[in-house]
Amino acid sequence: MTRAFKWIVVSMDKQQHNKSYTLLIAILFSLLQAGCATSPAGPDCPAGTQDLPNCPPKAAIIDKEIEHIYKYRTWVSPEELGQDPIAYGMDADIEVKGARGKILGSDEEGALNSMAVKLWMIENAVHTIDFGYYIFTIDIVGYAMVGAMCEAVKRGVDIRVMIDSMGSLKTSRTTLAALKTCEDNAGFMRSESGDLTTRKARIQVMIFNAITKISTSPNRRSHDKLLIIDADFHDKAFMMTGGRNISLDYYGFTEKGEYDPYGYMDSEILFKPAEVVNDRTIGEVSAGYFTLLYLYKGNKEIFPVQDRQAGKMYRTELNKARESLEAVKQFEILKPHMEKMDDYMKTGFLAADVRLAHNLGNITNKKVTRNAVDNLRKNPNSIMFLLDQLAETNDGTETTRIVSPYLFLARYEEDGKVIVDEASAVVAWLDKHPQARMEIVTNSVLTSDNFSSQSIIDMDTAPRLLLDQETRAAWRNLKGGDEIGELTSSETWRRQVNHPRLIIYETGRLDSKKLGGDVSYGKLHAKFFLEDNIGFVGTTNFDYRSRLYNSEMGYFFKSDPLAKELNAAFDHLVGLSCRWGSPEWLKLRRELMDLKGIKGKSTQHQRKVYKTLKATGLHWLF
Repeated sequence: MTRAFKWIVVSMDKQQHNKSYTLLIAILFSLLQAGCATSPAGPDCPAGTQDLPNCPPKAAIIDKEIEHIYKYRTWVSPEELGQDPIAYGMDADIEVKGARGKILGSDEEGALNSMAVKLWMIENAVHTIDFGYYIFTIDIVGYAMVGAMCEAVKRGVDIRVMIDSMGSLKTSRTTLAALKTCEDNAGFMRSESGDLTTRKARIQVMIFNAITKISTSPNRRSHDKLLIIDADFHDKAFMMTGGRNISLDYYGFTEKGEYDPYGYMDSEILFKPAEVVNDRTIGEVSAGYFTLLYLYKGNKEIFPVQDRQAGKMYRTELNKARESLEAVKQFEILKPHMEKMDDYMKTGFLAADVRLAHNLGNITNKKVTRNAVDNLRKNPNSIMFLLDQLAETNDGTETTRIVSPYLFLARYEEDGKVIVDEASAVVAWLDKHPQARMEIVTNSVLTSDNFSSQSIIDMDTAPRLLLDQETRAAWRNLKGGDEIGELTSSETWRRQVNHPRLIIYETGRLDSKKLGGDVSYGKLHAKFFLEDNIGFVGTTNFDYRSRLYNSEMGYFFKSDPLAKELNAAFDHLVGLSCRWGSPEWLKLRRELMDLKGIKGKSTQHQRKVYKTLKATGLHWLF
């Protein structure tokens, strides 16, 4: 396993990928060519001579490091840039970095800590914030984030915000424009030693791949979730990613501050750089990735409208943001977590070697379903490419654990010939390695929020892994009401679904309140991978959309103690699950069908949904 990890995080075939500079150096090289993109403090505000509105104080200094940071963080148009940031990201040699990390798991504690950590990071940022999310909902959580960032820029923190155009389609652009107006009262950035500089902080608000631009495709999305503070200052930097979006459903409480039993069960990873740093840190590499995504040509910057009526609306939005921030912080359910954050962010971090991975190539790849394999090879920094390399070097003695809400197993054809069949490959590999074991946790019909994806899991992913061809066909041809019958009572069925070394769990059990029991089950949204002491936590669901269309990111790590934390998160989810194909699982489906409603009907018609998706090719889009 050590050899495998070393290969995926350090070695890239230099003959094939001869750009040996790091991700961040690639970015800076591009930006330094675009010298016209930024300007000095301005002819009316010479440093050290004036103390006027919007001008730096007389004591302000021109700090070389802040000038450098300010410049690379500035939006540059594609014409000014003259380079393709996505191509740089695909080719860059991303190095392994020393770091210290924590897992924020899928339980109530993890969800509440996640909210508290995000607010702490924004409120304690000194120099910079990078804030990028697929879903940004203007509810009490979204407003709280706006309020916290508005206060941060007033302190002199330079902020970049980026949200996806489709994932946040319902997000009010008025609220985002209001956030932008906070820079009217921005403070001046501080140097590493704390001196005020001549650079006034900004809030740059970007819509990723804006659907209002003719040249963009709404099918290419930034599914990223990334929060970074003070990336260029290793003693202050923190970065966080995982599955949680900016929306109330992810944090374990309701609009009134009460416990939410039906929110998303999710996971994240929090890093800060290693204590001793000899070169660029994981913070700088993470901010470099953010910069590449931020500079994509399809993005559109948000600006406020300059008129009295708009100004009134912006003030109303910012008042809501300020009130929401204070309300959230005073919720009894969250307050204890907020109060312990100073200690939480200083202690308990576990040493790890870390390597960022991303699917930037998905944004610009052509013929994504036909050329899926070739596109994957072109991006050796992609999550799936690195997972494939790790699998190839597995010696067959480890347990592989995978969590995904929408787990698909790829099957690609070329000229009518199957060139990739992941399910067959997994089964063959397990047959060849009798000591190996694979455990998977995914959604059930009870907990899934996506009926189409769930139909693929239950009619394709699990059957291809567990059932032979004849049994698989029989399962797919049953009627929903006939699932508990001759097929699923047979010895053949019991033997196949009880594979001793291939176990698929689905979240939700018969004691659910929705089925008359006393336990509430949330919706699974976590995404991670673990094998021995090597793990991955990120944004990808491992479905076709994540593999082929979305920009995704995450971190591979090597760490015994961090793997132990991730194993505990996995075990927690297993405790909330039942095994695919088991009597309990079949009865859960039967009882859900009897309840009628949307979930009951979608379960009963799952086979029809699956066959329609396959026949129309729509399965590629889920």
